[in-house]
Amino acid sequence: MRSATTVTRFICGAAFLWTLGWASPARAQLGVGEWVRTDKEGGGMTMTVAACCKGGYRLTYHVPIANGQPPLELTVDLPMDGTDVPTLSAGKPTGQTMSAKRLDDHHFTGVVKQNGKLSLTNTATLSADGKTLTVEDTIAGGNVKVTEVWTKK
Repeated sequence: MRSATTVTRFICGAAFLWTLGWASPARAQLGVGEWVRTDKEGGGMTMTVAACCKGGYRLTYHVPIANGQPPLELTVDLPMDGTDVPTLSAGKPTGQTMSAKRLDDHHFTGVVKQNGKLSLTNTATLSADGKTLTVEDTIAGGNVKVTEVWTKK
């Protein structure tokens, strides 16, 4: 099974994708749709982004699990106002919360906590064409940094 850190990084990075629709009327649906994590650590992870929660987005992650097990499915409804919201698995809270904010049309920040304790922070940059999102994760303590690359299908 993937580690909690890997799942956390996956979820946090994906959170920024749905914020893309807030850039301008011309980009209103950029973030909505299917995304795949394409960096070497991505391991086949995908994310579906849908509009929800009064201008926010629902992120649904599919995280492959080893040994032929069904993928782990995680869901989070982000209002994009910095509010901590629960991450759900099979409709039940996992103990993890996420918050996210849009800084401008192409830059976002986020925080993930596990049982109320900071797990990681990140910044994300959307490419000019809206097809690639690069997320820089900093694991709590600042000693480990990971770069995620997401590509829109």
